Amino acid sequence: RFFLQGARMAVNEPLEITRAASARIPTENGDYLLCAYRNNHDDKEHLAIVFGTVEGQSQVLARVHSECYTGDVLGSQLQEALLRIAAAGAGIVVYLRQEGRGIGLIEKLKAYNLQDEGYDTVDANLMLGHGADERNYDIAAAIFADWRIGSIRLMTNNPTKIDSLRRLGIAVDERVPLLVPTHAENRRYLAAKALRMRHLL
Repeated sequence: RFFLQGARMAVNEPLEITRAASARIPTENGDYLLCAYRNNHDDKEHLAIVFGTVEGQSQVLARVHSECYTGDVLGSQLQEALLRIAAAGAGIVVYLRQEGRGIGLIEKLKAYNLQDEGYDTVDANLMLGHGADERNYDIAAAIFADWRIGSIRLMTNNPTKIDSLRRLGIAVDERVPLLVPTHAENRRYLAAKALRMRHLL
């Protein structure tokens, strides 16, 4: 059990997380440990996917990955991150259940329809009454702390994610780029993330 005093999110009490259950998950790349967390700020089960020895270590290869049903099922940065961690021999993916940059799956699908009409990913969210990015990284910081990780090498293209984790007390020693191939279907989406959300692509 871990408390993060500085985190408030939408609940007016300190964040408390509990490692509720863990299980070994065998894959062709080796065995991962899948840990499910409960918390007192939402009713979602957030996850840590751990490979090798990370507890009490520094400069741990890591990713904070927000749930993305369409991407996680059809192929995404999640798979690349897991492969890199296996190749490195150790690392952790914190899997946050905040679909669609925090707006949920149904609203995300509505945003996809607006993107098909020519709006970019930011404007689509705004037209639906949401922020461009509503994600929160308090629980990710608490999970890193639960594993007593001294510092991380974060696989991300998003500088806001780095800034947020650092404000929450997580030492990010290095940004490790995690790029995906560009094709006709994602070119405008990636361009909008680079131009309007400062993603380093």
